Amino acid sequence: MNILQISDLHFGTRHWDGNDEMLLDKINSYPADLVINTGDSTTDGLESEYQDAGQFLKGITCENVISIIGNHDKRNMRSHEYFEKYIDHDEIILPSRPELTTKKDLYLQRDISKTKNYFTDLNYIKIVTIDSMTVLVICIDSNILYEEEGFVEEEILRSISRKINRMKYDKSMMLIHHSILTMDAEPLRNSFHVTDFVREHKIEDVFCGHSHRLDLRKSTDLYFKNSFTQYMVGSLSTSNLMGNDNQFLYLENWGTAEMRIHLIRILLDDDVMSFTEELI
Repeated sequence: MNILQISDLHFGTRHWDGNDEMLLDKINSYPADLVINTGDSTTDGLESEYQDAGQFLKGITCENVISIIGNHDKRNMRSHEYFEKYIDHDEIILPSRPELTTKKDLYLQRDISKTKNYFTDLNYIKIVTIDSMTVLVICIDSNILYEEEGFVEEEILRSISRKINRMKYDKSMMLIHHSILTMDAEPLRNSFHVTDFVREHKIEDVFCGHSHRLDLRKSTDLYFKNSFTQYMVGSLSTSNLMGNDNQFLYLENWGTAEMRIHLIRILLDDDVMSFTEELI
């Protein structure tokens, strides 16, 4: 199974600086079985940005493309509805006991918003089957409306756990916008609870973005005797990045001893776009 990871597209006039056609040609040149997009498809959560990002993502020829929402995507009260309309839609997992939730703006006030859906989190589970391997893709919303830092609602994690425990699968992975291992200026506030969730369900691979930089690391819990790998990739094509942090990852033969990690860097020089590739 081959996986291609993109992140932090940041469509919008303030950030997006990509050549759509060239990027799609490059992405589609890899025989990916699954393409994952780990958030921030837009810059300011505007409907026009969602439309552009959605059109770009639909240009990816891979049959299985899964996207999650990022903090920049949650910058207005319609963000969750725009995401479902233009990017990705599936059955949202709701908290079993809403009265126990604590996440800020998890529910919008009905007297100040005319949205159809007053629940703002987009957590869901998808199943992908490739060559008789059934993979559970757990999509976690770590974002708070209008904020940069992350927080995962613990009551929703409990609801997701109950659903996972009733499912059968061969392998699992988790997609989350904020890192659960590395600290930055805009961290995930309750990363320890998410790490416990990863350990509980024996998730071996976590994919994230947010920080606009490459970071690949493995965490081993010496007490509970389990480990997982986190893949953090930079932006796809953001004009305000220095150096070569515009990039994507291609994991060839994921889940096997023969896995090879390819880092594709995207170099921007005015209107000229070029690519380099290295094997990690």
